[in-house]
Amino acid sequence: MEPVGRITGIAVPFHRPNVDTDQIIPGRYIMKPRRFDYSTVLFHDLRFGSGAEAAFPLDQPRYHGAKVMITAENFACGSAREQAVYALQDWGIRAVVGPSFGGIFYVNGIKNGLLLAQVTPRFAAALCAALEDAPGATVDVDLPSQQVSGPGGLRAPFTIGPGDKAQLLSGKDDITRTLEHEVAILGHEASAAERCTWRRPEGFESQLRARRPFPIQPR
Repeated sequence: MEPVGRITGIAVPFHRPNVDTDQIIPGRYIMKPRRFDYSTVLFHDLRFGSGAEAAFPLDQPRYHGAKVMITAENFACGSAREQAVYALQDWGIRAVVGPSFGGIFYVNGIKNGLLLAQVTPRFAAALCAALEDAPGATVDVDLPSQQVSGPGGLRAPFTIGPGDKAQLLSGKDDITRTLEHEVAILGHEASAAERCTWRRPEGFESQLRARRPFPIQPR
């Protein structure tokens, strides 16, 4: 994934509490391959289903090209669905600012390079109101300083775990970070191979002796 540092762009207000992942992407679409453009089914039923909202925020021209979404409490709660992150990213969203996020969604977001900035409910509400009054305004989400800035001089710190922050800044996914310890892993496996008697994959010992990388490549 690409390193994440500072995201600045048009922000779309989406001040609805308890939006679940099935609303973000209905379950019938989650079996698509990653090359599929998940933006075409983002909030599908709210936008295109029976009783669809005529003025859904993402479809309003004034928020076209938004990079930041401002949400209410418990955004993306519910089932484990990595495709919810894909759909937001494929739409162009690079940062989501809100008071709280579904736990599994939060983990999926960080591991896929989506910046999730946790702010107070009062600040999120004030930011949404300011964006509705000034449609098309930009919001700046600065990860190094952990600050969110918006129209009208609105500014507040946001919280993020130190490990999550480091991962976003580095742009290294879990596979890449694991491969940084490849020498230690190979050494451990070589030692274990001498102590253990179970059958190993063909060519495993020769790979260990040569200290050659395993045939795994970062995504």
